[in-house]
Amino acid sequence: MSTAWFTKALLPWYAEHRRPLPWRQTRDPYRIWLSEVILQQTRVDQGMAYWHRFVERYPTVAQLAAAPEDDVLRLWQGLGYYSRARNLRSAALQVVKDHGGEFPAGYDQLKGLKGVGEYTAAAIGSISFGLVEPVVDGNVYRVLARVFGIGTPIDSTAGRKEFRALAATLMDPKQPGDHNQAVMELGATVCTPKKPLCGKCPLAGKCIARKTDRIAELPYKAEKTKTRTRDFNYLHIEGKGGIVLTQRTSKDIWQGLWELPLIETEKATKPKRMAAELEQRYGPGWKVTGIHGPVKQVLSHQVIQAVFWKVTVPKGTSLPKEWVLVKWEAVDRYGLHRLMERYLGDQLTGRPA
Repeated sequence: MSTAWFTKALLPWYAEHRRPLPWRQTRDPYRIWLSEVILQQTRVDQGMAYWHRFVERYPTVAQLAAAPEDDVLRLWQGLGYYSRARNLRSAALQVVKDHGGEFPAGYDQLKGLKGVGEYTAAAIGSISFGLVEPVVDGNVYRVLARVFGIGTPIDSTAGRKEFRALAATLMDPKQPGDHNQAVMELGATVCTPKKPLCGKCPLAGKCIARKTDRIAELPYKAEKTKTRTRDFNYLHIEGKGGIVLTQRTSKDIWQGLWELPLIETEKATKPKRMAAELEQRYGPGWKVTGIHGPVKQVLSHQVIQAVFWKVTVPKGTSLPKEWVLVKWEAVDRYGLHRLMERYLGDQLTGRPA
């Protein structure tokens, strides 16, 4: 069965209705790659400012590769999913070291870059180099599942194969970049998860989900993501015009970012128990003088319940070597995760200039 109608209806719509996003004004693989990485798990309206900041600070992939990781994390601050920022710099180093500073034009070579999977490689490859490779992301799953009435779970191996094969069949070999962007744009602006604008959809006449009243149930997911709750206890320790920070080094959320010293417990901790915890870990004389929280931070698969404990340290105590006393005026030079950025921002607001 011919699927030419799909592109014939979609591309004219895209030409007329696409948003004038800055990375659509270029075929430079560096700028397109930046946009794709930033927009993973990030809305366009939020990601736009970050894209401009990165392009302004690091106009070329070589300049990004030469940047210290802390500087890249600091520029990324507020976007979350910080492994994306570390992968960004690692991939830039690969481009410089392994490809002479030029993005590779092959699909498999693009997938060889750190953090670049099938989706990102197809996006860069089709838009920058004209590769006929289908992009399949959440927006594409939604459009295809509804238009073609596919109930196969998108989070199953069979589903991923089926949707990718269909996306490949639909590709326009003459305009692969525009084709991929058109499907994604339709999913982002018209065929939305809730209250889709079917009256504005160029594919509405062919949409099986619309004809069979299945829009709300498609695309179908088989499994619900399990959420884990964690109890974080942060130690607010001040001294000599500053506050004590430490860098997260374990392979966990927020790796490489800075925060107050942390004690993670299996459940919420009461003041008496925290005092005993401090004595057990660091010796006698530590005192809790104030409590703030709990503050909830919701991540994709985790919920953080954070309590901030103001603590005084006995005189003459040597703090752990990984703890650093940072002057208040220098705090904003450190890469902080969003939870810490909010808390320390409030502390700075309440301090005299």
